[in-house]
Amino acid sequence: MVESWRERVTLVHRDRDLLVLHKPSGLPTTAPAGGVCLVQLARELDPEAPQLHPSSRLDAEVSGLVTFARTRKGNERLLSARRDGRYGRLYLGLSLGEPSLEVGRFEAAIGIDPADRRRRRVVRDERPDHERVRDAATRYRVLDRAGPAALLQLEPETGRTHQLRVHCADAGVPLLGDRHYGGPQRMVLEDGRVLMARRAMLHCTRLSLDLGQGRPLLLEALPPDDFQQLWLQLGGTALAKLLTSSRMVQQ
Repeated sequence: MVESWRERVTLVHRDRDLLVLHKPSGLPTTAPAGGVCLVQLARELDPEAPQLHPSSRLDAEVSGLVTFARTRKGNERLLSARRDGRYGRLYLGLSLGEPSLEVGRFEAAIGIDPADRRRRRVVRDERPDHERVRDAATRYRVLDRAGPAALLQLEPETGRTHQLRVHCADAGVPLLGDRHYGGPQRMVLEDGRVLMARRAMLHCTRLSLDLGQGRPLLLEALPPDDFQQLWLQLGGTALAKLLTSSRMVQQ
């Protein structure tokens, strides 16, 4: 089990203070109750790191880039960069339909869903004192369209649990495969083909870090095969070609 996950985790970058890994879908970032997780595999990949602390946590279903602080100084610099807006993340998502505007911003506050505390929900009404509700903001851009789906660029300004998934669902464009937030797992196209999305189609594709040490760090990773193949089957342009056309920009 551990061996199969180890083969699917890719080392993207390592320097004195930082480690960046490409996490596959299905692997949790952390596992408080035990079990295989990205933190465990990071320690195996980088046994000489004084510490390994993830700067953010991708949901188990979500693939993409995860940054770890390897040193105390690295952690301090990451925290400072996040506070000062020098730590940017761009995600790609496949949604059912597209937002009403091609470029925009989701601003709905997010709280715990009282019906299932593992889930989150948008909160617009009066907030009870006992309920933890936090402001949240996500910038988005429609990069392309194919059949019933759209390819979205999503840029979180805040880091709330399930933020991108909840914001897309609330906007009426749930992510394909996101069964927890209304995204379809099965789609029937006009030509009769049936396509399956077996997980939430969300991927952290770019990290931009300016730790105040000179040239900023920019790292990118294309989505895994399941994401790319589904997009192609829907009729979309190959992602490697589309993303190099410079339409994907930091907003």
